[in-house]
Amino acid sequence: MSALKYLGVLILLIGVAVLAVPAITGGVTNNNLVVGLLLIVVGYIGHIVLTKKIES
Repeated sequence: MSALKYLGVLILLIGVAVLAVPAITGGVTNNNLVVGLLLIVVGYIGHIVLTKKIES
């Protein structure tokens, strides 16, 4: 069950990769930015929710 605690962080890191790869290769589009932002926000909120749920 403790591995589930890091699911939010994993989603957040995927969002960072979605933003970083196009920035390095020069292929930045609005779609990449929106998907990256959504993954980061969902990962951040998911990490908070899952951590509180596991601790209680």
